[in-house]
Amino acid sequence: MKILTRFQLSTMMFLEFFIWGGWFVTLSTFLPQNLDATGGQTAMAFSTQSWGAIVAPFIIGLIADRFFNAERILGVLHIIGAILLYMMFQAEDFTSFYPFILGYMILYMPTLALVNSISFYQMTDPSKQFASVRVFGTIGWIISGLVISLVFAWDSSEGRAEGMLRYTFLMAAIASAVLGLFSFTLPKTPPSSKGEKVTISDILGLEAIGLLKGRNFLIFFISSILISIPLAFYYQHTNLFLSETGMEDPTAMMSIGQVSEALFLLLIPYFFKKFGFKITILAGMLAWTVRYILFAFGDTGELTFMLIIGIALHGICYDFFFVSGQIYTDSKAGPKIKSAAQGLITLATYGFGMLIGFWVAGQISDLYLNADGTHDWQQIWIVPAGFAFVVMIIFAIFFKNEEIAKKDIEI
Repeated sequence: MKILTRFQLSTMMFLEFFIWGGWFVTLSTFLPQNLDATGGQTAMAFSTQSWGAIVAPFIIGLIADRFFNAERILGVLHIIGAILLYMMFQAEDFTSFYPFILGYMILYMPTLALVNSISFYQMTDPSKQFASVRVFGTIGWIISGLVISLVFAWDSSEGRAEGMLRYTFLMAAIASAVLGLFSFTLPKTPPSSKGEKVTISDILGLEAIGLLKGRNFLIFFISSILISIPLAFYYQHTNLFLSETGMEDPTAMMSIGQVSEALFLLLIPYFFKKFGFKITILAGMLAWTVRYILFAFGDTGELTFMLIIGIALHGICYDFFFVSGQIYTDSKAGPKIKSAAQGLITLATYGFGMLIGFWVAGQISDLYLNADGTHDWQQIWIVPAGFAFVVMIIFAIFFKNEEIAKKDIEI
């Protein structure tokens, strides 16, 4: 891969995740404090990610893979996205805000697949080259959090009181416009299925449904949906939780989770080899329970370290379950249905699982809303902690350990 191509792909990844991290992390704080959103309304806003994940395969399968170059579609989606982000910046209430975030996420979620497709097409050896490019996406997410907290202090108590979190959408809009224009300079990535007939079954990955006949994969599939419910609590509540409890620079502190994610990604092959797939998955599930217990009983005084550890566990929580699950799915699917199998798992987790999770998280936050507008966070966090623990027990009992081929665990 040429140096110029590597630079272009790395810049693309950086901007792609800088945009998302630039407003999504602080959304749970922005909505109730700036638009007087209830927990249910906040859940509706976060659920747009799931609706986007459900719609994304249709945009990719019916348009991107058949008619137009991926880099051109990426450019158009981000330019339109920049306009929608700007409208979100200007919205004065939740009623006017919601249509824009819904439209934006329906357009943004397909770009996650597009940046991967563009990268893979340009690489001579994706198994060795992709990680070094994708890591710039994680860096972009981290940098966005540092900019919000340490450069502009939009998430400080004073900044929140003055409504400065609104500017996260403006920052993301500018970055989206830049990426939109930059996309047209990316190497050409022609449609992969031009002239081929694509069915709804292909788009939704339904041809991989036969994998569910195997008991182990069925247990894994159900567990993936269920564990996505406590995952939604983290995305939807953590920034507001840290802000309400008085954590300094809460958005920058949450970046610790992305650093952890990058580090633990490198440890997955070791854990697979040393402990096997089942123990690795169980470690990820246990980390969810431990994280939420730390959140429930920690504070921003002498027990601040508990909150920091809870954030740092994100690498184990996410990588050990979701990334490991992607590797397991790849190992179970035959060559003809690998993509379909991954699509099915993505639809189940980011689509339906988190859609349920965001709704549950919104109901729980409204249930434990105090009269002064704050929340009983201890009670809120105990719910996903207990839920994750139950899912872990179910998986431990019913999933029989099996070997994963070494070739399938290369990162």
